[in-house]
Amino acid sequence: MDGYLDQIDTLDARQFVVAVKKLADSLSYGTDRSPFLGAGIEYVQSRSYEYGDPLGSIDWRVTARTGKLYVKEYEAPKSLPCYLLIDTSASMTISSQRLSKYALAVHVAGGIALACLDRVSPVGVVGVGAANVRVEPSLSQQQILQWLHRLRRFRYDEETTLVRRLIELQPSLIHRALIIVLSDLHEVGAIDTLRRLQQQHDVVALQFQDPAEIQLRGSGLFRAREAETGRSFIAHGRQRWVDQERVTGLLKQSGIDHLLLRTDRPFAHQLRYFFGSRDLLGKGAR
Repeated sequence: MDGYLDQIDTLDARQFVVAVKKLADSLSYGTDRSPFLGAGIEYVQSRSYEYGDPLGSIDWRVTARTGKLYVKEYEAPKSLPCYLLIDTSASMTISSQRLSKYALAVHVAGGIALACLDRVSPVGVVGVGAANVRVEPSLSQQQILQWLHRLRRFRYDEETTLVRRLIELQPSLIHRALIIVLSDLHEVGAIDTLRRLQQQHDVVALQFQDPAEIQLRGSGLFRAREAETGRSFIAHGRQRWVDQERVTGLLKQSGIDHLLLRTDRPFAHQLRYFFGSRDLLGKGAR
């Protein structure tokens, strides 16, 4: 998969689905499938038959042994819904590489979504930009893929609204949820909002970085324009746009699982190890 890292943005619809499914298989490799697959329910105990119980639930083994009708009881699935917050802002689409942060984020989101569906965890999608893009948690693979295809063509010159979307989302989270943010985390206040959300939910921050954000080699002073606001400014090639040590430290202190993904480096193995070592997908099937 890492061999075609720089071709993701040019894949057609069918190739994109294949690539996303390969990533999903990679994320699920070595982990147990959900115990709620098939019948979707785990056996707990047997009890005496009561009028109205379906005949299909009769425990014939216990019934034969006791001479009385018994039925099997099962534990209802307790799936943890997963919300994917995908940064659709202009800063994600500006790139010094063939692959933009945005293209990589949509690809990674697709792999995570299908891996969650494998474990019967409903997946919701929220666009973190000016346009209101939101899909309520669903177990429909077709719906999720449909929205991912739409997001692939999503190219608006808009500002980041990560803080606002997180605040809007929180009242609807009645039960504990897995919230995965896919962003470059450029918005001021985003880290503090994630830290507050972590107190009630499982929060994962997948941060995307272009190598130009670290340093523009061979460049001195230059005039630049901020992608989202259009503001012009003077910068230096050695200037860092994000205080990465501070971001990493704050997220770690808050117990937020954080992974930095660069657009010029292989990502599949890194992503698989990150999710596997923390059993993040397993949280959706407890």
